Amino acid sequence: MQVIATAGHAGHGKSALVRALTGMEADRWTEERGRGPSAALGIAWTRLPSGRRLALVDVPGHERRVTDMLAGAGPVPAAMMVVAADEGWMPQSQEHAEALHALGVRHGLLAITRADLADPTHALRQARARLEDIGLRGLEAVTVSSVTGAGLPDLIAALDRLVARLPVPDPGAPVRLWVDGAHPVDGGTVVTGTLGAGCIRAGDELVLTPRGRTVRVRALESLNEPVEQLTGVSRVALHLHGVDHDAVSRGMALVSADRWTMTTCIDVRLSFAEASGRLPRQMVLHIGAAAVPVRLRPLGPDTARLTLNARLPLHVGDRAILRDPARRAVAGMRVLDVRPPTLVRRGANTARARELASWPDRPDGALLLRRHGMLRERELALMGCRPPKDAVRLEPDWLADPAHWERLHQRLAEELARHAAAHPLAPGLTLEAARLRLGLPSRALVAALARPPLRLAGGRVYGPPPQVAEAVRRLRAELADAPFRAPEADRLAELGLTGPTLAAAVAAGAVLRLADGVVLPGDADRQALRILAGLPQPFTVAEAGRALGTSGRVAIPLLEHLDRQGLTERDGDHRRVRAR
Repeated sequence: MQVIATAGHAGHGKSALVRALTGMEADRWTEERGRGPSAALGIAWTRLPSGRRLALVDVPGHERRVTDMLAGAGPVPAAMMVVAADEGWMPQSQEHAEALHALGVRHGLLAITRADLADPTHALRQARARLEDIGLRGLEAVTVSSVTGAGLPDLIAALDRLVARLPVPDPGAPVRLWVDGAHPVDGGTVVTGTLGAGCIRAGDELVLTPRGRTVRVRALESLNEPVEQLTGVSRVALHLHGVDHDAVSRGMALVSADRWTMTTCIDVRLSFAEASGRLPRQMVLHIGAAAVPVRLRPLGPDTARLTLNARLPLHVGDRAILRDPARRAVAGMRVLDVRPPTLVRRGANTARARELASWPDRPDGALLLRRHGMLRERELALMGCRPPKDAVRLEPDWLADPAHWERLHQRLAEELARHAAAHPLAPGLTLEAARLRLGLPSRALVAALARPPLRLAGGRVYGPPPQVAEAVRRLRAELADAPFRAPEADRLAELGLTGPTLAAAVAAGAVLRLADGVVLPGDADRQALRILAGLPQPFTVAEAGRALGTSGRVAIPLLEHLDRQGLTERDGDHRRVRAR
């Protein structure tokens, strides 16, 4: 199944067109019929010539019902823009088109209706120009009359082609069903909405947000037919067991447990609007069927912080609309961060704007882990991201950004050195004292940091002997700009890495002695492996040397070391990084 929404000015024949296409009356609330413009969402459906089923969400076109329109169009992947031949492009045509563009709806078609009342040529040319002005280019256009039936076969064929082009959502994605209708039934409540992705089965438990209540799906229907399970995109009706009708309202969402961040504060990127500083400070956020008042705090020209009046289940990358009902202004937005940092220090706004300016519209797990430094794997899932491949995995479920983890290791070494200098008779730090100094949430993480040249004994962390630590520090400083250009033997002597000091540093794991006179810091092999994994596989010694910025004097013994560790494998003159 696929689901598309209508869009367009009031009275341009959206409902009549849906009726002509499906033979059904889409407006489900019969008491509203005969009272002028449609006031709520209507659903109708048909089977296309290809055999695909298509549900049509018929949205109201009146300017007072934009919230209803956004509730219907928000979760759908495509829209049918309807413009009357005898009136042409109108104010709600513009507002609906801008809203679709802001929501990221790029699939659709243009239907010029009431072709029996006027020559559609002008309206078609005008509509195409206006759609192109706001970035909705290349929509297939059909002229049609719902009264005479002229053009209906062409429209049905165009809908079939449109549905065939729509992307297939991931059935394994977490469920987020925005509720756009609810009514009481015996033993519970039936809620309706458009399922964009994921799968819902009878008997599933979902979380009703923002209340946070776990509810059970007793039964499912789709297009008036009972089913055992549904995948997106589908129109769904869920019978929720034991849920009072008064406890559910439009804009709530049913979500998979532990898969979404419930938040009232987000950082966003704005598009299709004025600079953030010129937007009103009070606006309404529309996502799915929800409409939530927000307070806007400008950051950069196209970034802002939003404080929401209600908790919403969100992922980074989510699209939504900011709307100012007074000015009928619409701004598209993408969620960049669902757990943004506090902004209390002087210059924090500017620094945050500069940081967000470099972010893509859909941040990935690597970027978010880099910003937070450390996260639980579950926390990344709640943000909608997968763990990066190069993340440092720590028990039980912690992930660390590699650069941040290395900085923590260095900070621990520095703290140990300061403590040893101040307390020479008690040179070690307890795990708890080290945890507090580093600001870590767990002693187990401190223990994981206590790798060579640091060591853990008796619940305390110890650093290397002072002369070893100083020699290793000088080596790291020497290689700061070229990590794999190992010093020559005479320079090693100047750094203090000879004889017993070098032996102690090797024994502590503070340095790697790859060959006589070839010494690198102890973590050089891990750093090299990350670089080599980015090369086309397999690679030669020369290619590895160029990537690492070093000569064969270092590259050959380093690769042989990686071979012995089982991290790379050799095949003649080539090597490849082993899959981990």
